Amino acid sequence: MMSAFPPAAQDVRERRTVLVTGGSGGIGRALCLAFAHAGYWVGVHYFRQRPAAEQTLALLSQAGGQGALYQADVRSSHEVQAMLDAIRAQRGRLDTLLCNAGIASKHLVVNCPEEAWQQIIDTNLTGTYRCMTAAVNDMMPQGGGSIVVIGSFAGLQGTNGQAAYAASKAGLIGLVKTAAREWGPLNIRVNMVCPGWQQTRMA
Repeated sequence: MMSAFPPAAQDVRERRTVLVTGGSGGIGRALCLAFAHAGYWVGVHYFRQRPAAEQTLALLSQAGGQGALYQADVRSSHEVQAMLDAIRAQRGRLDTLLCNAGIASKHLVVNCPEEAWQQIIDTNLTGTYRCMTAAVNDMMPQGGGSIVVIGSFAGLQGTNGQAAYAASKAGLIGLVKTAAREWGPLNIRVNMVCPGWQQTRMA
């Protein structure tokens, strides 16, 4: 069970702010709880899984954390920007963006439907790009920030039956490395974490 939050983090307005995309369950939920335990105010993003996102927020609240829900389809630049605008209006700044939203499907390369391919690339790769570029426009005026992208070993070595997913995660590697070079001088850190296999809904 999560322990009580540190006394220094009790004033909610003094807490640093993080937005976790795909925070409704699995890895995203664990990340939300970890950031809350570290003293952050947590924005829990979801797309369709509102009941699961509400459960994540309830777990934060039960442990003494603070946060709010934000709904957006990361395939829509308009919805992503509206989400960032809402956080800025509520919190005044965004210190950390954690890009975790993603989907997968099981198809061999030879029979992966183009629609499934496009949906995965647009969510996992282009959706992350949309979130990163929207967030960096908030981080630059405030003097810096941190962006963390959840990758996958599938992007490094491929995996049978996951062509589109592996391609999307491989693309994120290039995106993160390039953004880190461009935004590092602006005091905006960009990093990737590649978790091992996890027992989640998407596994």
